[in-house]
Amino acid sequence: MKPSQFKAWRKSLKMTQKEAASALGLKSRIIQYYEKGERNGEKFAIPKAITLACYALTLGVDSYSGPEPDKKKDKKLRARNRSASFRP
Repeated sequence: MKPSQFKAWRKSLKMTQKEAASALGLKSRIIQYYEKGERNGEKFAIPKAITLACYALTLGVDSYSGPEPDKKKDKKLRARNRSASFRP
């Protein structure tokens, strides 16, 4: 994601820099670096994780805990682990 794309993303969601920072779990200053594309005169890249988080927020996803565990598979695994004997 390019700095101009990041800024366009934020504006498309009608977020201030402070709101975008809060939604992404970042400090406001980092948002400024992303939009400028540099920090102290040096290039400052937007990490892939942030790009993916922006996409998720665009879709309305504001949290994710992973897939739901498969209860049957977990039960079989626990049973197998109980029946296995420890051999040093």
